[in-house]
Amino acid sequence: MCGRTRCTLGAADVPRACHRTGGPSQMIDIDRYRPSYNVGPGWNMPVVRRDVTSDGDGYAVHCMKWGLIPSFTKKNEKPDFFRMFNARSESVAEKASFRRLLPKNRCLVAVEGFFEWKKDGSKKQPYHIHFRDGRPLIFAALYDSWNNSEGETLYTFTILTTSSSSALKWLHDRMPVILGDKEATDAWLNGDPYDSLLKPYQHSDLVWYPVTSAMGKIGFDGPECIKEVQLKKEDKGTISKFFVKKEVKEQEDPEPEDACKPHEPVKKDLTESVKEEVDNEDKLDITPSPEVAADEDIKPSVAPAVDTAQKSKVKREFDDSIDEYQTIARTHESKRLEVASPAGKKAKSKNDGDNKQPTLLSFFGKK
Repeated sequence: MCGRTRCTLGAADVPRACHRTGGPSQMIDIDRYRPSYNVGPGWNMPVVRRDVTSDGDGYAVHCMKWGLIPSFTKKNEKPDFFRMFNARSESVAEKASFRRLLPKNRCLVAVEGFFEWKKDGSKKQPYHIHFRDGRPLIFAALYDSWNNSEGETLYTFTILTTSSSSALKWLHDRMPVILGDKEATDAWLNGDPYDSLLKPYQHSDLVWYPVTSAMGKIGFDGPECIKEVQLKKEDKGTISKFFVKKEVKEQEDPEPEDACKPHEPVKKDLTESVKEEVDNEDKLDITPSPEVAADEDIKPSVAPAVDTAQKSKVKREFDDSIDEYQTIARTHESKRLEVASPAGKKAKSKNDGDNKQPTLLSFFGKK
């Protein structure tokens, strides 16, 4: 509910803001008023009320403290201005503190805007609500007087609230009762039926924007109170999005195959690698030699007829071929590591043709 307002109007501007065209009958305790951008309960503010000492449409501008202290409060009790600085319009006719004030103790409060806080977990963000064209807002209010133990009379008031408009429900569920025109202010001051007056203000000329969180300090004052601030975008990243982002980055910037890094152990047996290479040759419709076809994993379309002695000879030749291939492979690996070093990278581009790894097909082709 409304607990902070901006009231920087001059005392002489208050009657005109409340649609009072004639001069006031009285200006009471107006010297206590201090304009402020950050007004809270306990502050002195000018209100417009009917002048009971005059006839007709007479009114008075009376400076009162915000925060109702009922007249039946004990004289020696310390006043608490935060206890009843607002009154719910839905129950105002039911509670003793307010019901007795409805016939003759109505008043108008003129402000240039009010503040409301949006709750977001443990954080609260204040917003400044005002009219788009800058004209003052007029709140419906009730006032009372109380005599303390020292014989001093204290005038206080409370601002009536209602359910929030459809446009402001996102911010808060309550808002002050705003009287939008002269007809409404006249009806309230004159004691007319109020059911149609105490409604949410639904017009689109009521606007808002976020302001500094320093508004939470009652002593914070000045134009900075109504300066619009840019809210930081909420970081909605989750741990799952973090891993997705990381995966995308790895795909966009893969590690080069020839990057200089420690050599990883060969996971496959060298014999299996040779067999895979022979299989690949077979898939390319290259007819393997009878010696290669003798391996049990390679099944040529026409199996050559050989005796046991010939099989042993082929096996020995195949084993010799494997030993020679392993020697060549180790030599090539040594050269690859040398090229991968910083000194060998430059020479690599010139000798690329000489450092190509031989395949099993080329090896047997040479023989």
